[in-house]
Amino acid sequence: MSDLFSATYNPDVLSCLANLSNDEVFTPPEIVNQMLDMLPEDIWRDKNATFLDPACKSGVFLREIAKRLIEAQLPNYEQISYEINEKLRAGGELDGRDIAFQNMLESVIEHVFKNQVFGIAITELTSLLSRRSVYCSKYPQSEYSVVRFDNPEGNIDYEQMQHTWENGKCVYCGASESEYDREEGKEQYAYEFIHLDNPEGVFDMKFDVIIGNPPYQMSDGGGTGSSAKPIYQLFVERAKKLNPRYLAMIIPSRWFSGGKGLEEFRHTMLHDRRIRRIVDYENFKEVFPGVDLAGGACYFLWERDNPGKCVFTNMANGEGCDAIRDLADYDFLVRNNRALKIIETVSAHSSPRKLSDRVSSRLPFGIPTTYKDYETRESGIPCHFTQRIGIKNVHKADVIDKSNLISKWKFLVPKAPIAGQTDFTKPVAFYYDGNTRIAKPGEICSESWLVAGAFDTKEEAESFKSYLLTKTVRFLLLQTVVSQNITKKNYCFVPDLGSYEGRYTDERLLQMWGLDQSDWKLIRSKIGEIGREL
Repeated sequence: MSDLFSATYNPDVLSCLANLSNDEVFTPPEIVNQMLDMLPEDIWRDKNATFLDPACKSGVFLREIAKRLIEAQLPNYEQISYEINEKLRAGGELDGRDIAFQNMLESVIEHVFKNQVFGIAITELTSLLSRRSVYCSKYPQSEYSVVRFDNPEGNIDYEQMQHTWENGKCVYCGASESEYDREEGKEQYAYEFIHLDNPEGVFDMKFDVIIGNPPYQMSDGGGTGSSAKPIYQLFVERAKKLNPRYLAMIIPSRWFSGGKGLEEFRHTMLHDRRIRRIVDYENFKEVFPGVDLAGGACYFLWERDNPGKCVFTNMANGEGCDAIRDLADYDFLVRNNRALKIIETVSAHSSPRKLSDRVSSRLPFGIPTTYKDYETRESGIPCHFTQRIGIKNVHKADVIDKSNLISKWKFLVPKAPIAGQTDFTKPVAFYYDGNTRIAKPGEICSESWLVAGAFDTKEEAESFKSYLLTKTVRFLLLQTVVSQNITKKNYCFVPDLGSYEGRYTDERLLQMWGLDQSDWKLIRSKIGEIGREL
């Protein structure tokens, strides 16, 4: 048995697995162990400590947890097992000490797998994969299992749940009934952990540690990525309700700035002083090779009994930068520790007015991107659509102008200026001559644009444009961005100068806001040179 155990527990095996989909991302063993390293050392020596992975995919979390627990109770067990197996292969005989070790190893393994390590799989397929990874057998009551259970699941549960539909949505996860109301036998993706009113009843016990990598999103209608809603926050919130001593999960970093379905979650996370550690990767591929997701990924440690400030780590190209921070300092979580210093310096040298109060909301004139009436209209109000469509006339009755902007000179910026860029370790351009517009009085724009500023004269609009196109301003904007879409809220760190005169340059702003050359070096490294710089 020990030979089977040591041979199967190869940390490279699960590194080679392909992901089932972008929503079922397998966690590399090295990342799992970095997350486990956040837990206190004494947890591994506690024979009564219990661990739950509520979103098992490959079983890698439970496997690595089991290895640590066994090592703590029986130090150097892998090396000793290897030496015993080599002795047997060479035709030697085991002495009393070898036999005693094997008996002890069997007892420790029995205790760890039956009393300390538990999981809830997200699908039937991942339940089989997880049991194979953890128990060395898909069916842990079989003779091939590392430890024999009296049931075919062991401590890795899977139950095919059903969504509970109300008004076309699942009341638990928000999934679309049209998308996920499938015939019997097909996977429903009604994840057990978040579809039970009483998930602690699955194993009828409390857990000291809950850790895992939950599914990230589900379609909420339409069947396209653009209509996918996040669900990872539901796993985090449900885990907190179980009140473990420690909670650690790896999730997309998009929650830093909120977004669809994440506003309340972001607010709760930023004000939860039990979050004591966050490790953030701007490039998702640095954590999950081969998987591309805008905004990067992070993992965190939540400690029930030890509130305080958070150690926030920026990770890029294998190197980390730490800072001890209060996450609730701002409504957005500034992910770059060095950038936080720049934001604080700018704030100290500028007025409290921010561009978030000047920039328009989505749909500034009520014309959606799907508007098609212009195809047959020869007269009306000139409207800027996408670059491909250009300026088309729209019906006056379809236009909404609550802020009285039509008569102004307007500087238009695209609502998705970084579409296609997911790796924020590389320079970001945002705005430049080619993707911005100055709209004349009488002209409006569709939902594809935001009105960044509206002015009485063309000269002030052009001056404002030069301000917004500086690297320094775009850098301040970048600190709130983790996806391709930008709203007025993302401008919360950019000072509104009130009136705009002349041409703004980075040199002018650095002097105005008291920034030094080390600040400029960071700004310049993060903002791209795409387009003609003003």
